[in-house]
Amino acid sequence: MHEPLSAAEYRAIAANLEFPTNAFINGAFRPAIAGNRFDTTNPATGETLAEIAACDAGDVDVAVAKAREAFDDGRWRLQSPAERKAVLLKLAKLIERNRHELAVMESLDSGKPVRECQTVDIPDTIHTLRWHAELIDKLYDHTAPVGSNALSMVVREPVGVVGCVLPWNFPLLMLAWKIGPALAAGCSVVVKPAEDTTLTTLRVAELAHEAGIPAGVFNVVPGGGKEVGEPLGLHMDVDMVAFTGSTPTGRRFLRYAADSNLKRVVLECGGKNPAVVLEDAEDLDLVAEQVVNGAFWNMGENCSATSRLIVHAKVKDELLERIGAYMREWKTGDPLDPENRIGALVSKEHFDKVSSFLDSVKSEKLSVAHGGETQSGIYIEPTVVDGVTPASRLFQEEIFGPILSVTTFNTLAEAVALANDTNYGLTASVFTGSLRRAIKLSREIRAGLVTVNCFGEGDATTPFGGYKESGFGGRDKSVFAHDNYCELKTIWIDVSDRSVDETVR
Repeated sequence: MHEPLSAAEYRAIAANLEFPTNAFINGAFRPAIAGNRFDTTNPATGETLAEIAACDAGDVDVAVAKAREAFDDGRWRLQSPAERKAVLLKLAKLIERNRHELAVMESLDSGKPVRECQTVDIPDTIHTLRWHAELIDKLYDHTAPVGSNALSMVVREPVGVVGCVLPWNFPLLMLAWKIGPALAAGCSVVVKPAEDTTLTTLRVAELAHEAGIPAGVFNVVPGGGKEVGEPLGLHMDVDMVAFTGSTPTGRRFLRYAADSNLKRVVLECGGKNPAVVLEDAEDLDLVAEQVVNGAFWNMGENCSATSRLIVHAKVKDELLERIGAYMREWKTGDPLDPENRIGALVSKEHFDKVSSFLDSVKSEKLSVAHGGETQSGIYIEPTVVDGVTPASRLFQEEIFGPILSVTTFNTLAEAVALANDTNYGLTASVFTGSLRRAIKLSREIRAGLVTVNCFGEGDATTPFGGYKESGFGGRDKSVFAHDNYCELKTIWIDVSDRSVDETVR
């Protein structure tokens, strides 16, 4: 169902796409109030795809007002769980029906390989929406054990108007991670897509309206961080912000909350994720395959990317040789060719940032085991850098590109210390043939997700988020994500005989 098409088929779709270009507010597309627009470009070619409405605080005010109106009159939140579920399932079906168009649009806008858009991002987006839709009528509220004189109910209520601030690396999937539980809970949302990747979010808003999500419940306000993100974060009528992006930007939303209405803030931020390979790892071919996938999937533009390979000195050389063999399968080139697994980085600005780490390789006199070159345009080939120490910039800073640093260890204690030598704590991988060691490392590495003998992010049933500077306030995915978008209310009812007697009198 989600097998990739041919390059010729993808290019034919690209040639006939019509791009949404305006904000989506109260069930309709509309230009920015000030009339401003910005270019969105194809990073693989540099060509302008469309001119998008450049919104500002005035547009945010309108979108929030419409979202508040929709929330207060209950056109969505007061629908029965079965009704909301049916609408979200219809949205998932419409996304599936338009999957080729959305995959090409996402690839053109972000530089992502269309093969990944088609076989990973779109299916996971559909599955996420379906999973949260199916959960709507399966979450039970609670009663408290308060004795026979009272009845105490603990109930969930939707938090209200939610600002969803998205990153550019997984535009569709991160949209689903936010709106899935938010809409399931009955909230209204105002979505700010990343300025670099706006198109698919606008298209999904249109499909959501077609699916039956009422006007005002799902709004999209494109524009820059200063113009849209900040007013959304400071808005006194926004009850919550759900953010995925860099840690410095995440900090800003905490400040905005403090400076406004103490709105709830949930942050999923950066990572500097280790893959720890012990000398007893049973299958180095499997290790190599998983490390390569973790490091270079989505060009390393992934908060959970395997950025640091922490490997026992005894097996390092053999593992690097096998990593090199698997890297030959990761071709770099035109994102619309499904044979290519490495596309363009999202922008020239980001390319300059990532390529500066290649400059650090030279200045720090590190050894390039594989790759190490840029290609015409804003492409960086997959790169493995050996001999990286904890003092290196490559060890400490989030690269967000296809560069893997390699550091060796000799003892288990040293491996744990290296893995935890970071301000981040999002994900980690452990490769070992010992169950005891696997459990020990999984417990001692300070990260929100630890995989054993594989790279991954779990599935829709498992929470995703990090320790330390990788996250704040909650988790994406799973039933726990619904807690982000709900308030808990206690309802206490006195049912004692005294109350009855007084009423009778």
